Amino acid sequence: MKKINKIFTTAITISAVCIFLSCNGDKKEAGEETTAPKDTSNSMQMTAAPAPVAEPAFTAFDVVEIKHTVKDYDKWRPVFDNDSTARNASGLEKIVVARNMDNPNKLYIALKANDVAKAKEFANAARLKEVMEKGGVNSKPDVSFLHVIRFNPDAKEPKWVVITHKVKDFDAWVKVFDAEGKAARADQGLFDAVMARGVDDPNTVMLVFDIKDMDKARKSIMSDEKKKLMESAGVEGVPTIEFYNSTE
Repeated sequence: MKKINKIFTTAITISAVCIFLSCNGDKKEAGEETTAPKDTSNSMQMTAAPAPVAEPAFTAFDVVEIKHTVKDYDKWRPVFDNDSTARNASGLEKIVVARNMDNPNKLYIALKANDVAKAKEFANAARLKEVMEKGGVNSKPDVSFLHVIRFNPDAKEPKWVVITHKVKDFDAWVKVFDAEGKAARADQGLFDAVMARGVDDPNTVMLVFDIKDMDKARKSIMSDEKKKLMESAGVEGVPTIEFYNSTE
């Protein structure tokens, strides 16, 4: 009997231990189910993508365009360069000097004008006439004041063409020009460089195209298709078309 009681007591003790352990296990499982996961959002470093850099907006500017012939380019150039101080004092900055492909002594000079009124005074001054004579200019200078409304800073080919014409209505003309498109002109060997309008006559349009393939460019400009396109855009009269080599 004592033996049975001892066995019974031992059994009760073992059962109690088992129940205790079971309850603790249930509590742990319940704790795992009810405990909220840790918020690690504050510990994560989120790196934002850098904002895209905006392209600088183009600002229209004015230029003075001068065309004339000289007796000898090599003798004229030092005289022109030495006159830079007077040009700068009038708000004029050299953009480019070029020589006509068909007549290398026919020159094209483009100067950026910070003040058109001062630029006109400079161009009309008797002093400039004396400087030109000293440089061997032997033709009446053709001086134009233009407002550049489109400019391609990547246009750096040494060969280019200047096309100047008058249009009936600039807005109507530019729609036809844009409809033709840069890609189509590039296929023709003409790469858009400059579009400008006359300061005194806004219906005078000057275009400059870079040239990478001269044969293709000449063929395109002189084609009947291009002539018809100009007529449909309202070009009046015969355009002036001149090919140049840059000296810069």
